[in-house]
Amino acid sequence: MTNQVARGKSTLDYEKLVQTEDFKGLVKRKKVFATPFVIFFFAAYFILPLLTGYTKILETPAIGAMTWTWVYAFSMFVMVWVFTSIYMNKAKHFDVEVDKIIEKNVLK
Repeated sequence: MTNQVARGKSTLDYEKLVQTEDFKGLVKRKKVFATPFVIFFFAAYFILPLLTGYTKILETPAIGAMTWTWVYAFSMFVMVWVFTSIYMNKAKHFDVEVDKIIEKNVLK
């Protein structure tokens, strides 16, 4: 009973659910969706200290006395905000798919 969780009047058997092709397809689609964002985030995140520590590219003034380092750093906040918004919108579709998978495979 450890892998079963009560949901309403029926139960969810997670071991049975994760073995379905629908669930495996959902997990694969989520990975395909998230992987480019994760790679871009980490690349942008680690490029900032490399550029500031080993080059002088970001030391030139961008806006008044503000250097490109600050512009780059603030753009990281914007990037995270945008990525979060994109994921939240996509997650709504994933939630609908999850409900369909549960309805199709568990709540028979």
